[in-house]
Amino acid sequence: MLLSTTIGILIPFVGTSLGAAMVFVLKDKMSEKLQKGLTGFAAGVMVAASFWSLLVPALEQSSSLGKLSFLPAAIGFLVGVGFLLFLDEVTPHMHMDNTEEGPKENRLSRSMKLILAVTLHNIPEGMAVGVVYAGWLNGNSSITYFGALALALGIAIQNFPEGAIVSMPLRAEKMPKWKTFMYGVLSGLVEPIGSIITILFATQVVPLLPYFLSFAAGAMMYVVVEELIPEMSEGKHTNIGTVVFSLGFVTMMILDVALG
Repeated sequence: MLLSTTIGILIPFVGTSLGAAMVFVLKDKMSEKLQKGLTGFAAGVMVAASFWSLLVPALEQSSSLGKLSFLPAAIGFLVGVGFLLFLDEVTPHMHMDNTEEGPKENRLSRSMKLILAVTLHNIPEGMAVGVVYAGWLNGNSSITYFGALALALGIAIQNFPEGAIVSMPLRAEKMPKWKTFMYGVLSGLVEPIGSIITILFATQVVPLLPYFLSFAAGAMMYVVVEELIPEMSEGKHTNIGTVVFSLGFVTMMILDVALG
């Protein structure tokens, strides 16, 4: 179990690292069409993962509450949204459209703010993988090994474009390719760390697992609605983002249902 869990929580990190390595393959600047497509795919995967891999198991595990079975999922989801909102407010970062958020009084460079933006994305993804593996480790009947693996693979697939998305703007800032790659990899390191911390907490407080699952779902949905959907829906070529969003959603749904 320990080996399987270790592999599972490292899979998303590998996805981010491979995406960051695209800086050695692609031109110095990513086309607008490609960026919207990659962003849309990542958003679709995250929405599907939030529902199929996190909220549905949370609701199933709370079924003993009868008509109030929605309560843990609702509370956890809203707390997860609030948690990411808090991080969004206290962490200086920059979106892909060059708008800045967080504390205004800081001396961070544009490059560092871009890195922090993607790092914020990766926190809920690491938590999501961690809490699902925690459920599997505790023998939860609604979470199987292959279901946890499906989520890890889905997150890794959407991390590939995210790794490229963070690396290419850094390259456009005239940063050396090796340094750009390194920062892209480091932005994904928060995922296995978040997974381990979540597993440690969730395995100690098993009755709160539905809250942890829905918390991760809320945090992921905050990222989708706050940043990914606006990025894929503004300006030209918005239809590309919408179509690829659908492909991302269906890909994650197939992974979860077929493997889970």
